[in-house]
Amino acid sequence: MAHIRNSGNSGNGKYGRTAGYSRSGASMRRTLRREAPSTIGLLADEQDFAAMRRYRTFPFDDHTVYLQQVEGLLKTLSAQGMHATVALFDPEEYAEFCAESGLVPDDPASRSRFTAEVASAGATVAYTGQPIDTLIPLLVSRAVRRATWEYATMLLAGVGECAECGQDIGHAAFDRASHLLLRILETAGPGSHHLVCSTPTDDEHLLAVLHTERDTTGPARLESGEGAEFVTVLAVAIALERPAGVVLRTSSSGAQDRVHGWRLTRGNLLPLSAGEVFSAYCTDADTGEPVAPESHVEYCAGFDLGADEPESHH
Repeated sequence: MAHIRNSGNSGNGKYGRTAGYSRSGASMRRTLRREAPSTIGLLADEQDFAAMRRYRTFPFDDHTVYLQQVEGLLKTLSAQGMHATVALFDPEEYAEFCAESGLVPDDPASRSRFTAEVASAGATVAYTGQPIDTLIPLLVSRAVRRATWEYATMLLAGVGECAECGQDIGHAAFDRASHLLLRILETAGPGSHHLVCSTPTDDEHLLAVLHTERDTTGPARLESGEGAEFVTVLAVAIALERPAGVVLRTSSSGAQDRVHGWRLTRGNLLPLSAGEVFSAYCTDADTGEPVAPESHVEYCAGFDLGADEPESHH
C-alpha cells in the first residue's frame, strides 16, 4: 500500500503514470473539442418540423420552442469558443438519404450523419451571433441559390456539342457570359453594385443575384460563389437562346442610386431605354401589378457595352 501511494505521489509508478497520462489526454481532448467545428441541421419552417414529428426519437413537439433551443445551443457553442455552422434539414431528402444508405430514419445517429452529408455538399451559414430570425432567411436564400446553380449547371452540361463545329456549347456560353459580366463591371465604374439576371427555362424561372464593390482604383471585387452563379444563369440563357434580362443598381456616396438594364439578344446584352428600365423595375414579377418607384433612385437607360459578335454562333 505504501508503495502504491508513493508511486502516485511521485508519478514514477504504474498508477502515477496512468493518472498523469489521463489528465494530459483529457486536456488534449478538450483542446481538440474546441477546435472541432459543429454543424446543426435546422428545420426552418413549420411544415418541415411537422414532418419530423412522425419519428419517435425526435424530441420536440413545438416549432417555436425548437428554434429557441437551437438558438440557445448556438450561443453556448459560441461562448465556448467553438465554430458552428447551420445547414438546412429537408425531411424528404433525409428520408431518401436513409433509404439509399440503408439507415434507420428514426434514429438520432442517422439524422447526425445526414446533417454531416448536407453540410459537406450543400448550403450552410456560419453562426456569428446573429438572431435565429436573421439566420433562417439567410440560410434559405443560400439553399435556393445553391439549388439554382446546380440546376443551371446541369442544363449547361446537357446542351452538348455544336453539330457544325464540335464546340462544347455550354462551355462557350459560360465564357461569353463571363465576358459580358466583366464588361458591365468595367463600364459601370466605382460604387457598390447589385446585379440581377433572370431567364425562364422549361421547368422554372432562374434568378441570380450578385453584389460587388469597386473603388476608384482597381477592379471590382467579386465573391467567387455569387459570381459563378450569376455567370452560370446568364450562360444558360445564351446556350439555350432564351430571353434574359440583366439589371444593375449602383450606389455611390452622396448620390442617388442608379438603375440600368439590358436584354439578351443573340449573345449580346443590348441596353433598355430609361422607360423600359422603369417599367421592369416598378412591376411586381409575380402579379404584374405596378410597384411604386423609389424616391432616391434614378432609372436610366442601359449603357452601351459595345455590342460585338460572340466568338461563336452559340
